[in-house]
Amino acid sequence: MIKTLHYKVVFLGESSVGKTSIVTRFVRSDFFEFQEPTIGAAFQTKSINLDDCTVRMEFWDTAGQERYRSFAPLYYRAAKAAFIVYDITNADSLHNAKHWINELVKQGEPDCIIVLLGNKSDLTNRQVDYEEVVTFAKENNIIFSEVSAKTGANIDNIMTNIAKELALKIPSNDIAHEPFILKNKTNDKHMINGCC
Repeated sequence: MIKTLHYKVVFLGESSVGKTSIVTRFVRSDFFEFQEPTIGAAFQTKSINLDDCTVRMEFWDTAGQERYRSFAPLYYRAAKAAFIVYDITNADSLHNAKHWINELVKQGEPDCIIVLLGNKSDLTNRQVDYEEVVTFAKENNIIFSEVSAKTGANIDNIMTNIAKELALKIPSNDIAHEPFILKNKTNDKHMINGCC
């Protein structure tokens, strides 16, 4: 009997970089030109059949708006892979992505696989130099790929490769996803644990 391995996967990045569109393209093979902004976080799953196991990836797609940023640690807690997304036509979104990478290195799971994704590779009005990001990824020992949620370019490939990496190197999460409780700030001074 082929075993099923469960992994929590989080998507981070500022608003409008295409996080939800990437997840939707991979999970449902669909794309919507106009996507409503994510509120808080959305959850989707997809299983990938490998030679000796099935990897069930449980995607937490987080909101990119600044007002939701303080909640992000609740979503990336226990994540075994994190996709940090930026828009290749928006240089500021890459700067924001680098902030997320730094935060994950400091506060995320020590075995979390970090993947930097440059979305909207189908567009021609590029503002981010490809080679610059390749150099950054090598220097920081993270995985990098450019993708297009609109055309689907490279999405299945990067997801399958990450599923293989997870199955080879990272212990499976014991449960499909960890529930969490948002506590009232007036009663708890320490809210610990710390795409669209």
